[in-house]
Amino acid sequence: MSSKFLSAFLSAGLTFAWVGVGVGAVTVFNSTPSLAAKSDTRFDEARALFTDRKYKQAYDVAAPLANAGKPDAQAMLGSLFENGWGVKRNIKTAAVWYLAAAKQKHVGAMFSVGMIYISGRAGPPKPKLGISWLEKAAQGGHVPAMHNLALIYSGAGGVKLDWALAIKWFTKASDKGFGLSQYNLGLLHLEGKGVKKDPIKAAEWFKRAALKGVSDAALDYGVMVFRGEGVQRDEKIGAEWLLFAAKSGNVIAQNRMAKLYMVGRGVKQDTVEAIKWHLLASQNGRSDPKLDAFSSSATKDQKSQARARAKAFGKKK
Repeated sequence: MSSKFLSAFLSAGLTFAWVGVGVGAVTVFNSTPSLAAKSDTRFDEARALFTDRKYKQAYDVAAPLANAGKPDAQAMLGSLFENGWGVKRNIKTAAVWYLAAAKQKHVGAMFSVGMIYISGRAGPPKPKLGISWLEKAAQGGHVPAMHNLALIYSGAGGVKLDWALAIKWFTKASDKGFGLSQYNLGLLHLEGKGVKKDPIKAAEWFKRAALKGVSDAALDYGVMVFRGEGVQRDEKIGAEWLLFAAKSGNVIAQNRMAKLYMVGRGVKQDTVEAIKWHLLASQNGRSDPKLDAFSSSATKDQKSQARARAKAFGKKK
């Protein structure tokens, strides 16, 4: 069988997946100078309660500290109100607390309030103000802010396209080990957007992102290895990366693994595994008439085994 059945396999464009807000602010509670030792001890208690998901108790301990001006506690209250943890969900109140902490140079709060302004979840969108807070957070070392800025300058949210800034921030986040940014850099090098088209560099970035657990990167890297684009061709290793992506829940990879097992490319031919992956891909919305026909021709026992394996896989997820 020709390898053309993998030809339309690579991603069509950047992954415009915003990194979320809320918990982002509380991941850097210690990013600002502490208050008195007694207050630090109380905030340690609030943080422990928050970590244990005892949100109401965390709020009771953090609220006096936030009202006293402690930025870590203010950021925590922002997260609690944004997510409705231990308190009634209120995005406007969350924004107030995030802003209070952001003004005291709390980078996590800068990120969160910036995303709220950009999204317009607390009122009319304020993209310029939101971007300014994201830039401050990114300059302060907040990696998700770097990634989201790169997305913005890539054209997300209607902002004027600026590939130089997009690549700058994707690169900074990638250098910090941020998988989604590494994946998008791979796509830019693959497509020649903002940089010289370079499949070798694309493959390098895909591999780095795949090692961070980005299933789309594992999928695309697997395809490149399978086809020998930017890397040495090796169908067995390519199939291993596709299998990794499939096991991570990537529906396209699940469909491709079904095809590989059906024909025995990169893996030993296995009708049961082919049907299993086809069932999983179908359950996730990826239909395939050829695999339907292949499955129909299998024996009753093979179909039964495939259904059992698919069910077991679903339980693991």
